[in-house]
Amino acid sequence: MDQVEQQARRYKRSGRWAMAIAMMAAAVTTAPAPALARYPDKPVHIVVGFTPGGSTDAVARLLAAKLGERLGQSFVVENKPGANGNIATEYTQRSPADGYTLYYTSIGFVTNPLMYKSARYDPAHDFTAIGQVMSAPNVLVVPANSPYRDIRQLIADGRKRPGELNFASSGTGTSVHLSGELFASLAGLDVVHIPYKGSGSFMSDLIAGRMTMAFPNLPTALPLIKGGQLRALGVTTRTRSGAAPDIPSIEEAGLPGYDMSTWYGLIGPKGMPPEVVATLSDALLKTMDDPDFKEKLLQSGADPKGSTPAAFQQFINQQTTAWKGVLAKMKMEGN
Repeated sequence: MDQVEQQARRYKRSGRWAMAIAMMAAAVTTAPAPALARYPDKPVHIVVGFTPGGSTDAVARLLAAKLGERLGQSFVVENKPGANGNIATEYTQRSPADGYTLYYTSIGFVTNPLMYKSARYDPAHDFTAIGQVMSAPNVLVVPANSPYRDIRQLIADGRKRPGELNFASSGTGTSVHLSGELFASLAGLDVVHIPYKGSGSFMSDLIAGRMTMAFPNLPTALPLIKGGQLRALGVTTRTRSGAAPDIPSIEEAGLPGYDMSTWYGLIGPKGMPPEVVATLSDALLKTMDDPDFKEKLLQSGADPKGSTPAAFQQFINQQTTAWKGVLAKMKMEGN
């Protein structure tokens, strides 16, 4: 075989090898990618900014159980109390945006940045909204052995004794605190605010008569009212609550213009994957339609809500605007 023929055969063989290598490379690049893990494939943590025992914690645990049933994975409540939820908010903000750290938040989420320069976040842009869960009135309560039997009597005595009456709250900037400040402002009272770390913390002192009054969430206070340990003078919304129709509104009981309610919802860190948000939103909306879940909220004095992520973010933005005006009037903005 001459040299020319041998060279031709070598080129032919190398061409076949090149073709085979090219075909294998094509097979690798066109092979289906491994399937992404279905969310959630590990426990999901729901952060709560208050201690166990209050209504916020109780509803968060009920919600966690329902979401876990629906999505086939554990949802675990993680309490991180302090600074009116700021500790929990900042923890959530720093967490990975993978859907495994969520935050059951409330009205303090929008009021904190308005009240405290140390709250360095923007509710409109720094988180991912998932959906609103509920709203609820607060209720003005006094100890069962209190001399005050109605709001007019309380206001009249408070005006005679400036600085002597007090009210407890679950923390500065909470709805429980703001309800008391709004009451004092509209009634023209000088009262002392005593903040605690959560509603469960101050209830024992209130029941024992060491506090004049408080404005806890109705779901927290209702069992104690029914049990005769606290006396209710009025709910903070303009209309009575269906869960406690015998309790008048503060406005109808003697303080015109008073109106206050709190709300709760689910958010996560900024930049969560859209498919994860969609999964959580769908599960939340279906949970809000769950008859057992709705009934438990209604019996506690809460109003079940449910909303899309976009609608909840719009609500948060509206709340921020509204509270900015209210806090400015009460001279509680930007401390």
